[in-house]
Amino acid sequence: MTQESMSSPEHLTDQDYSRLLAFRAGLRRFLRWSERRAADVGLTGAQHQLLLAIRGHLDPSGPSVGEIAEYLSARHHSVVQLIDRTEQLGLVARNRDEGKDRRVVRLTLTEAGKQTLALLSATHLEELQRLTPLVDALTDPTVATP
Repeated sequence: MTQESMSSPEHLTDQDYSRLLAFRAGLRRFLRWSERRAADVGLTGAQHQLLLAIRGHLDPSGPSVGEIAEYLSARHHSVVQLIDRTEQLGLVARNRDEGKDRRVVRLTLTEAGKQTLALLSATHLEELQRLTPLVDALTDPTVATP
């Protein structure tokens, strides 16, 4: 989008709308594709997101349930249920915080969880490379919409 169109909705161009459409459609296709890849390995899309949220968290002791809820934009009790189901699959483990507050539960991936996520992540990174032109088209008006 041009700087002018971002500050004033009446100045949006046909090209702005076309780029937004292409991006949103591409994003939806990516999410559907991602859900199918998760299903291929026996996971729901939410379980895949949980594994990624645990692995992507930078604290080596793992994220808390509250942090996972923030990552997934979900309510605490919904995340607990998701963790329960994923733990039953042997993909995640709960650990008491070894720091100052032992009431805090931290999550880590099991070896099976690490392997499953690595498999999914490799294919997702390849797909994101393919989708790079969509993002480029949205942010750079000189790039044609794919």
